[in-house]
Amino acid sequence: MTIAFSDGATFEYPFSLLRSACPCAQCRGGHENMKPEPDDDVFSIPLMDARATRLEDVKAIGNYAISIIWGDGHTHGIYNWHYLHVLGEKQKEADSR
Repeated sequence: MTIAFSDGATFEYPFSLLRSACPCAQCRGGHENMKPEPDDDVFSIPLMDARATRLEDVKAIGNYAISIIWGDGHTHGIYNWHYLHVLGEKQKEADSR
């Protein structure tokens, strides 16, 4: 998935990264672990191509976020634009190492 931001930044997100970085309480291990920015460990979680990483649909959540419906039925993650921008920056940084 490619997202172009109003500040001129454009990031390409592999579906496996988006699934690994799902910001919902279930994927983060409870509400106490939810943060406004993605954890660095999302870059070390290996996810193979499977139903969990197949994107079925994307829905707008107002003008502040998107919700992704995954092939395994998971629908709980709300990816706000700030979260996605930081994820893109961290991915770019990780790729340059």
